[in-house]
Amino acid sequence: MSLGDELRKARHAADLTQEQVSVAAGIDRAYLSLLENDHKSPTVDVLFLICRALGTPASEILARVERTQIVEKQPRPNDG
Repeated sequence: MSLGDELRKARHAADLTQEQVSVAAGIDRAYLSLLENDHKSPTVDVLFLICRALGTPASEILARVERTQIVEKQPRPNDG
């Protein structure tokens, strides 16, 4: 999963709308949408703001992204 996917997943788990998160984080709702759809990448500062609004540590979000990328990049048994 991508960073955008994980942010969206965390937002849904927190039962928050994009509007609620963007207001709490002090960012534009359209920008949050771009982040969740992987059209933009947040700065570290913005990631912290969003995660604070979600009530989820940024390290947790990044760890999930890292785990899925490691799994996706592992060679398959027949790939030699």
